[in-house]
Amino acid sequence: MSFLLKLFYLVRGFLFPCDCALCAGSLISAGEMRIGLCGRCKASFKLETGRRCNLCGRPLISERENCLSCRNGAQHSYDRLWVLFPYTGVYRKLLSAYKFEKNLALADFLAEKVWEVIDAEPELKGACIVPVPPRPGKIKSSGWDQIDFLVKRMEKFRKEGLDVRRCLKRSKSNVQKRLSREARMENLRGRIALQGQAPVIALVIDDVITTGSTMEVCSASLKEGGSKKVYGLCLFYD
Repeated sequence: MSFLLKLFYLVRGFLFPCDCALCAGSLISAGEMRIGLCGRCKASFKLETGRRCNLCGRPLISERENCLSCRNGAQHSYDRLWVLFPYTGVYRKLLSAYKFEKNLALADFLAEKVWEVIDAEPELKGACIVPVPPRPGKIKSSGWDQIDFLVKRMEKFRKEGLDVRRCLKRSKSNVQKRLSREARMENLRGRIALQGQAPVIALVIDDVITTGSTMEVCSASLKEGGSKKVYGLCLFYD
């Protein structure tokens, strides 16, 4: 972090004191203010280790590569998927603080964690980042899109060698939250379309994977448009 940026966060913290997004404790250092978390809370968020399902990102118990649910489910258009955290407890609070309370500083923390995964996985080297497109009218009603903002912060971290392509567009559909997987797939069918050229290798980024329907429709559109490999990365699994 540059000296001027550190100075900015220190001055901002002095004039406009801010609290940790999770424990409400005071943010003291410039680094804490930058990511919206105190040092103790930041340290509590560690990427899960151990074997994970290649298709939903959830921990494996005795299975190999894919969990029983994914093995018995429908075919997937994406080749593999990574997830950072479970959508439970303090992790759920983290997403709520970012997505609904609009604690924008948390985007830098999440961007750092996404980069940890990308840097650790050889398959993701050279992949073009494709953010999941927002629902029509979302930015107008809420003022922002949490995924696109996260990707913009990722671009701030790594300008060189980072390819971002906002090549998917979503047309109007019903709210997905209370629908089953089959209903979600039907709801999105034909409503997420490719606009422009599909990257050869794509990494689709979303916030939460529940049934995987959004990731599947996005990936299918990219594969149909010419992508050879499509990977997914979600911040949380539900």
